[in-house]
Amino acid sequence: MQATSRFAVAAAALLAAISVTPAAEAAPAAEIAWGPCHSFILVVAGAQCGLLSVPLDHDDPGGPTIQLALSRVPHKVPDAQYQGVLITEPGGPGGSGLDLAATGTQLPDHAGDAYDWIGFDPRGVGSSVPKLTCQADYMDFNRPGYLPLNDVQTQTWLNRASNYAAACAVANPALLPHMRTADTARDMDSIRAALNAPQTSLYGFSYGTYLAQVYSSLFPQRVRRMVLDSTVDPSGVFYRDNLDQDVALDRNLRLWFGWLAEHDDVYHLGRTESAVEKVFNRQLLTVAQAPAGGVIGPDELMDVVQQAAYYQLSWLTLGNALAKFVNQGDTATMKSLFTRIDGVGDDNGYAAYLAVQCTDVQWPTSWQRWQSDAWRTFARAPYFAWGNAWFNAPCLFWPARAGTPVPVDGRGVGGVLMIDETLDGATPFSGSLEVRRRYPGASLIAEPGGTSHAVTPRGNACVDNKISSYLATGALPPRRPGDGPDLTCRPLPRPTP
Repeated sequence: MQATSRFAVAAAALLAAISVTPAAEAAPAAEIAWGPCHSFILVVAGAQCGLLSVPLDHDDPGGPTIQLALSRVPHKVPDAQYQGVLITEPGGPGGSGLDLAATGTQLPDHAGDAYDWIGFDPRGVGSSVPKLTCQADYMDFNRPGYLPLNDVQTQTWLNRASNYAAACAVANPALLPHMRTADTARDMDSIRAALNAPQTSLYGFSYGTYLAQVYSSLFPQRVRRMVLDSTVDPSGVFYRDNLDQDVALDRNLRLWFGWLAEHDDVYHLGRTESAVEKVFNRQLLTVAQAPAGGVIGPDELMDVVQQAAYYQLSWLTLGNALAKFVNQGDTATMKSLFTRIDGVGDDNGYAAYLAVQCTDVQWPTSWQRWQSDAWRTFARAPYFAWGNAWFNAPCLFWPARAGTPVPVDGRGVGGVLMIDETLDGATPFSGSLEVRRRYPGASLIAEPGGTSHAVTPRGNACVDNKISSYLATGALPPRRPGDGPDLTCRPLPRPTP
């Protein structure tokens, strides 16, 4: 569940992300045949879409190739004002990045108009070819509950995880050894080269910030400007980062409970945070005994409501859904949200997530270690600890050999703009501080008390204007001494029902 995992990727769907299929046919290596896009977001932005062939194994450039799905929103300024190529990096791993090419259209003062904005589906993801999938119904309804109350339930989950990993070994054995973050970083450099750009700017979201860290460590001389929104801690990839994430997300879910209590006149779930928590826990117990509508058990219910720990933008939708579920017995709304969030019938995002996380670095090989850490974390994060453990459990059995992470070193990179809300659950704020230490040219904007994850630009003038200024001129907030943010901006207010 690291960074933008199934839950955060799915939240993008909850917030109306639209899938896209490029219309262009496969192009020769190092060439892109641009054609129309089919995503509403990209059509409105005036984007073009295409495919780029890249080596399956960058150490064997003459060997088999795969195809990356790309999108491009061309610059809108005279060539004399052109600022070059900017490649966006999606979250996940496993998230589609095609629609991110439209990000520049949302920036103030038309700052994005000076760039060619590039979006892409990373290898194995979305419209890229091949699209990795292992067991399409793995995340569908009627799974066991996450909390392992006995040895039988534990073994059931371990068997599921083992079978999923085995299915991935059969699905695409050639691709699995080449799904590491470093492989995608080299794909990004192939995109840069295909666009005849001597340098590229980067804009990373969530896991995409780690992808940008790896790219800029491998190719520091090719980075012009770099924006990181909600930064992954490279020192914890990925096992420890997930444990830290559990605690931060659990805190945020309770903050949402408190917000529901503040608006009890609307939701009628309790007048205090603890009262709402008791109502929710009672629902978990009830559906554990008999799934609501025959399909909503405790894991399905958790998968829906935990979106609130990622994005305040989801609080209204989820508050209404939970209130209807508790007070009116409405299972249809909850089922609909689960279907969208977990990608029922399509495990591409999950398969790609595991293919990256399980091979970027070796996870602990002992189930006893996982179990001990999960129970220890459960004491602080009962809503997330076991769901996250089972989400990552196929890494215990993953068929592709794990590698060694690229050392993240930003000393060769110029100015970097970082943004993070201090109560970000998916990528805790400590990760931004760690990366700031590794990039002496970085400046960090903090939003104290904000709980949302990887949402720039979204109308916070204090933040958005600084992004625009940086992309337009390279200007950064002055770096302050010490180990903290360089500028603070008040987060957007919490939603009002």
